[in-house]
Amino acid sequence: MKSKPSLIDVAKRAKVAVSTVSRTISGKGAIGQETQESVRRAMRELGYQPNRVAQRLRSPTNAGGLIGLIIPNIQNPFFADLARGVEDAAYAQGHAVFLCNYDEDPEKQQLYLQVLQGESVAGVIIPPLNEDDPEIERLVRAGLPIVCVDRSLKNCPIDKVEVDNRRGAFEAVRHLIEKGHRRVGVITGPAHSSTGRDRLAGYRDAHAAAGINVDEELICYGEFKEDCGRRFAAQLLDLRKPPTALFTCSNLTTIGALHVVAERKLRIPDQLALIGFDDMLLADVYTPPLTMVSQPSYDVGRCAAELLFKRMQNSKQSPTNILLSPKLIIRKSV
Repeated sequence: MKSKPSLIDVAKRAKVAVSTVSRTISGKGAIGQETQESVRRAMRELGYQPNRVAQRLRSPTNAGGLIGLIIPNIQNPFFADLARGVEDAAYAQGHAVFLCNYDEDPEKQQLYLQVLQGESVAGVIIPPLNEDDPEIERLVRAGLPIVCVDRSLKNCPIDKVEVDNRRGAFEAVRHLIEKGHRRVGVITGPAHSSTGRDRLAGYRDAHAAAGINVDEELICYGEFKEDCGRRFAAQLLDLRKPPTALFTCSNLTTIGALHVVAERKLRIPDQLALIGFDDMLLADVYTPPLTMVSQPSYDVGRCAAELLFKRMQNSKQSPTNILLSPKLIIRKSV
């Protein structure tokens, strides 16, 4: 069955920005007559029909509206729970959520930012891929309400909701050290991600507090993805002097690492201890049950949506930074 043409298809056919197509449809903004004719011609050729429901949601006479949520990986349970928190809070305020998944891809993130502008959303919630993001900074300066979640921008005053990643990592690694481990391998996030950097900082803090020098060969930087967990767990376990414990900095990297542990028939915790950041649905029924750092992911989303609504109501207020606390759930993998 042939899919219906989208706003993006019309923009490509007319060779204009998505926002130009949206403004042509809504009649808002200064669009030249020639450009408008080009857009309408593309719509006719493609058989594009504007989304009347979305138009009603964007209408100034409507009590609610559309907000955008751009997440990096819909398969990550953390972001799935976060999205539920955003959606529940938005629904309570009479808003609908336009959900986009950019899959840790900068081009897709850029595309979805453009799409959300084209859809005239009232605000955006996003974990930015990089700490330095000129496009998000430009949108903030232009007055679009934006709230960062989980990750933040380095040099831009912006509302944000984060978990105390440094503290959570510190408590996890301290627990491993207290159990006698002196070689703890870590699979952390990208160096350009505030989340990855903060979790690595907590790893280093725990070593410093115990008076242990960090062996840099035990640190692996990667994306928060399952294949990175597989690759780097294998790399660490293949070292001449392998770690006796692993600290995996996301639930997906934990899953990847567990695949390697199973393939090598290693016994947890007898042969290898493990703690992961982000609790998982089946962590307590795994054999043995996994010690994990639990994040209040639903509350992160809920708080972000509530913060966005406040920003939409008062664009002049000073940026707010909400820091939520993680919790180390001690089970049997250490």
